[in-house]
Amino acid sequence: MRPSLVRALSTRASAVYTNPPNAHVPALTSTPSNLTHRQREILDSALRVDQAGEIAANYIYRGQMAVLGQDPKVGPLIQDMWDQEKRHLIVMDKLQVQHQVRPTVLSDVAKVASYGLGVVTALLGKEAAMACTEAVETVIGEHYDDQLHEFESLPSSHPSVPLLRDVIKELRDDELEHLDAAVEHHSQRAPAHALLSTIVGGGCKVAIELCKKI
Repeated sequence: MRPSLVRALSTRASAVYTNPPNAHVPALTSTPSNLTHRQREILDSALRVDQAGEIAANYIYRGQMAVLGQDPKVGPLIQDMWDQEKRHLIVMDKLQVQHQVRPTVLSDVAKVASYGLGVVTALLGKEAAMACTEAVETVIGEHYDDQLHEFESLPSSHPSVPLLRDVIKELRDDELEHLDAAVEHHSQRAPAHALLSTIVGGGCKVAIELCKKI
């Protein structure tokens, strides 16, 4: 691996996609050609779901900002989380192209549904908006852990695979930070917190399974 790429990885793995050290580094521009059918299914479905998830996250925060953007307490927090999700989407878009993965056809549905979820939870109050984040990130954190386990079957001999694992670990950790921030900002004080969490978390799980296949 080239020194410039190693330096970038020493900070944040995804930085090589947002600030690529060299456009011709194989880890950034190629995909394994010797995958089995099952390995290719694992890679394709993972990146398809992850890209859709980042689209959804961006629209949830867009909806919440439309309602709570001027709130002095949670407005800046929501904006910070949204900015991070914007960077995540840039990375996932590049990974989708690099690994030649067909995006889900449900992207437009995800945008509308996620924006609506953001608006509705924000209208229910600051705590409900944070409860939405808590529920989503709980599911996403578990989802990324499952992916990392599946990625153990991919060949590390291709330089894109270790990089992909590092990127997914980074994104997982970012999402878990969002979860912690939501709890710190009183997500569990939301009215009908358990019911809201069940509905939002269940919806996320259904969306994940759909985007794996469609």
